[in-house]
Amino acid sequence: MQRGFRRVGHPGLHAVRVRDRARYSYAWLFRPPLGVKPHRQDRRADKRRPRESRVLTEKPVQGFAGLWNISFGFFGIQVGFALQNANMSRIFQTLGGSLDDLSYLWVAAPLTGLLVQPIIGHYSDRTWTRFGRRRPYFFAGAVLAALALFVMPEAKMLWLAALTLWVLDASVNVSMEPFRAFVGDMLRKDQHTAGYALQTAFIGAGAVVGSIFPFVLAHLGVSGDALAGVPDTVRYSFWFGGAALLLAVLWTVGNTREYSPDQMASFAERDAEEALPAPVRALASRGFATSIAWIIAGIAVIVAVPELALQKEVYLLGGLLVAFGVASLVAIVLARGGNTDNALSQIVGDFGDMPDVMKRLALVQFFSWSALFIMWIFSTPVVAQYMYGSSDATSAAYNAGSDWVGVLFAVYNAVAALVALLILPRLAKRIGRVKTHIACLLCGAAGFASFLFVRDPTLLIVSEVGIGIAWASILAMPYAILASSLPQAKLGIYMGLFNIFIVLPQLLVATLMGSVLKAFFPTEPIWTMAFAAVVMGLAALAMLRVPETRDGVA
Repeated sequence: MQRGFRRVGHPGLHAVRVRDRARYSYAWLFRPPLGVKPHRQDRRADKRRPRESRVLTEKPVQGFAGLWNISFGFFGIQVGFALQNANMSRIFQTLGGSLDDLSYLWVAAPLTGLLVQPIIGHYSDRTWTRFGRRRPYFFAGAVLAALALFVMPEAKMLWLAALTLWVLDASVNVSMEPFRAFVGDMLRKDQHTAGYALQTAFIGAGAVVGSIFPFVLAHLGVSGDALAGVPDTVRYSFWFGGAALLLAVLWTVGNTREYSPDQMASFAERDAEEALPAPVRALASRGFATSIAWIIAGIAVIVAVPELALQKEVYLLGGLLVAFGVASLVAIVLARGGNTDNALSQIVGDFGDMPDVMKRLALVQFFSWSALFIMWIFSTPVVAQYMYGSSDATSAAYNAGSDWVGVLFAVYNAVAALVALLILPRLAKRIGRVKTHIACLLCGAAGFASFLFVRDPTLLIVSEVGIGIAWASILAMPYAILASSLPQAKLGIYMGLFNIFIVLPQLLVATLMGSVLKAFFPTEPIWTMAFAAVVMGLAALAMLRVPETRDGVA
């Protein structure tokens, strides 16, 4: 029998798909007919076949290990994020920051996300390097975020801590934003629910680890004394968080391989992109009236702050409205002048021409995240006052209530991780993503409403179970629906723009909720939970307008 044979066009050859070790990308190998052993030289030639020539016609199904590798980096990101959320106020106060200054120092997170995520999404859609499309952003953001976590507890001055926080937030957003699009890039539509559910499980697990690590160190005998500066428990926790963030992201970077442009072009998902509108050309035909209206609205808000004795944080809201109006005005001018190849015009154009399903989901996100931000800001005073009987922040009872809130937050994150891993994919496959999300949001609304009636702090664990179910779905279902509905070429920018509808409620709650509470319920913070229950219910109602996707939801 002839040892060598011609591979191209050989009638007995057929392609078989095999997994490329732990990377869970799929290579294409060739085998001869039974009884024919390929010549060694032919095998060497096959190994030299360009990767681009191994064209896939559809994305391969990923096993559990593949799903794990794709999203594991989010675990490290969330560890760092949880450490920041739980300890930054403590660090600021240790360095001499006043309570009045904390709100300004904390605007770093939403502001940075509002600016960075659309920009990173825009550029990651257009990045094709030998290292991939999204992975360079994972790596760069992880390195900078890890450095910020190492430096943060060593800051000796308040301004340096604030600057480091901004660097940390920017770096985390650089890593975080492409991860959402990465799941859509790497998975078939019928695996989007499973992919985002596992990502949610990592978010919950990372949040629990980051939140309790200082507590664990304290029980292991590490000093929590802040007399000499930042406590050792916080310092070591931040160092651990930096290492965990970097190693987790490196795991994803090293154990995944992105598809090439040729492979992406061969997938059926790309077929619909030719029919996309040209947002920048549409931007050139717009008038200036809307942009000017945004600017006027922002100025009106700024003027109203001293006139209505609103909290000074409302200035931030007015400034953002003015900034958006100016940005859209400049983008229109550039587009009319024929300068369409710039990031500003393209981002503003994409924002104005969002797909219909994204607009409908944006309203759902706005309501659901408003409820969550209310919980994060007001849970401590509510639990301390109504379950522990103290509104004095210096009392032992108030601090006991604060400690219990930390436990409750760990509970809902743990519940979210379990629900996302064990329940959401199966439930979505049975009743669909839309109905699954509605049911979970209603569980969250019930959890918030129960705060009005429960006075035993232990029973609040049941409330947090409902909130944890909603949290799991909020982090998974909207993104699974989006990834299955949006064009692959613009998945990054649209995921970045979608983040705006998470940031806006955070800014509104931070700037307006305090004024509303002061005006109507100055001594009754429990009503913030009633408001959270109502807006979470509105999110469920808004979800009724979102069409169910046609693809399977494995």
